[in-house]
Amino acid sequence: MKKKIFLLSLCTLGLFTSCEKFLEEKPYDFLTASNFYQNESDAIAGLNGVFSTMQAQTLYGRTVWLVTELPGDYMTVVGATTGDRAELSRFSYTANNGEISFWWVNLYRMISRANDVIEKVPPISMNEASKNNILGNARFLRALGYFDLVRSYGDVPLILSPVKGPNDDLRPSRTPKAQVYDQIIEDLKFAEANCLKENQIPAANKGRVSSGAAAAMLAKVYLTRASSTDAKSTDNQDALDACNRVISSNLYSLVPVYGDVFLPDRENGPEHIFSVQFDLPPNTGNIIVRQNLPAALGGFASFTAEDWFVRSYANNDVRKAWNLSNQAGTTTLPQYYFNKFRDDKRIGNDSRVNWLVTRYADVLLMQSEALNNLNAGDATKYQGINRVRQRAGLAPLPTTATSKDAFVDLLVQERAWELCDEGHRRYDLIRLNRLKQVEKAIFNRDINDNFLLFPIPQTEVVLNSNLTQNPGF
Repeated sequence: MKKKIFLLSLCTLGLFTSCEKFLEEKPYDFLTASNFYQNESDAIAGLNGVFSTMQAQTLYGRTVWLVTELPGDYMTVVGATTGDRAELSRFSYTANNGEISFWWVNLYRMISRANDVIEKVPPISMNEASKNNILGNARFLRALGYFDLVRSYGDVPLILSPVKGPNDDLRPSRTPKAQVYDQIIEDLKFAEANCLKENQIPAANKGRVSSGAAAAMLAKVYLTRASSTDAKSTDNQDALDACNRVISSNLYSLVPVYGDVFLPDRENGPEHIFSVQFDLPPNTGNIIVRQNLPAALGGFASFTAEDWFVRSYANNDVRKAWNLSNQAGTTTLPQYYFNKFRDDKRIGNDSRVNWLVTRYADVLLMQSEALNNLNAGDATKYQGINRVRQRAGLAPLPTTATSKDAFVDLLVQERAWELCDEGHRRYDLIRLNRLKQVEKAIFNRDINDNFLLFPIPQTEVVLNSNLTQNPGF
């Protein structure tokens, strides 16, 4: 299935003060955000510009899995003891880490473009449902950006309107997390109410946000807040309700064969709830396939799976053979690389592999997590996790009484087997309160509390005197 190409110049989005002059005479000479949004086509083009930011290598094209998987417990950088990636892998990162800076800068770039759409589209004369769908998409992407920011850095500047000129506040202070979470939830609720259902999105527009994607993201937001100091008493029930809305819609399902989830020829299928779209040149390709291949197979990075993780899979778990592969020709102990993402039509560095932001298996596991948080004695908490295990070829977990804490250990394990290399691990370990435990147990590494957040990039602190640094950096 062909993907929609999300292209829009920086000029169109008003990120520069002036751009190319029109050939015909008009009442204005330069295209900016203030005079661009005139009709529905402009609104669609503006939204395309928000989506296009996601494809950057320094966002969801590479940096996403470096900052979310390396500071975890099952992936390591081989042959490097210094540099951005080694620092992430060894929990020695500083405010000068390049990938941590890329993450911050590009999330705010996506938010900035979303803010343009959210402010400029409402006055356009067009079909209201179509307008609200565009706004719902933009507000989902803004919420996603702030969700990634708040769980990475803690308090962050909450900017909800475009910067229009030198009189605007160009040095915003950090906003308390509680307020950021409230805005994320407000945006996602709007998106769920106004975005099209999955079965209403035209094939040519696959990759747009559905109401189901907004509900799935709401579930993750509620569960994350529930585990934080900003928790509200209703968070776990709200998370369960959001999961149940996705499940009861009957618009999503587990595909029968686990490996089919990741094949480009089966992209945007029934298990894919929201994905960042990639394609081969002249479109923007994803470099994740070659990034994960070892040098012996033409890769340009060396990321291997920790031995404990390889051994943790049951022999009959179909996910092991798909996710991990032994590097042939090694003269030392077998080194397993992540073989999860594949593309037999890859051209050089580029592949068609989409980045999976959320999929149905994650929703089922979140449903089990929410049920366990609400009532550890509720046997229905096994339903979601056992459906995921069944697809993997494993026997269901017995539904005998399991303590809340013991069930968390089962979830931590299952999420690693199912969702490895998909950008969840660091967030999972922190949300489920296991990061410090696993680092000590596996690596005998004591993690200071400050490493539960990333530092604010030093370049941003220098530019903005109102930004305070996270403690310990």
